[in-house]
Amino acid sequence: MKHDVRDSIVEYVYVIVGAAIIAIGFNVFLLPNQVASGGVSGISTILHGLFGWNPGIVQYAFNIPLFIAGVLLLGKKFGIKSFIGTITLPFIVLLTNSWEPWTDNPLLGALFGGIVVGLGIGLVFKGNASTGGTDLLAQIITKFTGLSLGTSVLLIDGVIAISAAIVFDLEKGLYALIGLYVTTKTIDIIQLGFSQSKMVYIITLKQDEVREAIYAEINRGVTKLPAIGGYTGEARPVLMVVVYQTEFTKLKQLIKSVDPSAFVIVSDAYEVLGEGFKRA
Repeated sequence: MKHDVRDSIVEYVYVIVGAAIIAIGFNVFLLPNQVASGGVSGISTILHGLFGWNPGIVQYAFNIPLFIAGVLLLGKKFGIKSFIGTITLPFIVLLTNSWEPWTDNPLLGALFGGIVVGLGIGLVFKGNASTGGTDLLAQIITKFTGLSLGTSVLLIDGVIAISAAIVFDLEKGLYALIGLYVTTKTIDIIQLGFSQSKMVYIITLKQDEVREAIYAEINRGVTKLPAIGGYTGEARPVLMVVVYQTEFTKLKQLIKSVDPSAFVIVSDAYEVLGEGFKRA
């Protein structure tokens, strides 16, 4: 019970801190440089440029109705944390709208704004919540049109970026795309972390020798996966092993020394839980 309460408190902290970071990044990087990098914040940037409307008020005007529509049309799965994210973000935008810009260079604004906003959104997602806005609109579009969620998000953000290019100029539209790209990549890093491990698949005729060498020299477990050669039709099990990046060079040299003709596939493993790695 205590563990559940602690986890719940941590999630609320993620949501509130994440929303605050998004708001600050918006006010000091994106808004002053007219970088409308998607979402309701992008819409509020465009409307601020057109009519001088207060971005915090605009975000409330979009977020609250969209949250209500999301609950009515998609169910009550968003919960109190998402509602807190929905109201906290515009509130802190209003609270920090007098802060001086940290740069007047649109490229720096797009890059660092994208990083800061991505950091904030990543934290909100770690709190199992959202800040409402066009994420909910995308889910509504998906439900009633059959489009994939990714396509719906891309469609909305694409319209916002094109609108920025029309309202401001083509360069501002391109900066908006840069900011959007950096934001999505930063969210991935916050959710997945930097890859510290490598997952290695080994196809070799010397399976036992390779497996024993890995056990002896690197002390890592090896999993044998059943597979059949597409050309020969013969059984050709694949060895799978996960190692830290610092161990990968040694593993590669080890495989080469045992079987120079081995076929090796390497990919990043962003989170590894279990014996010898991080505990769940």
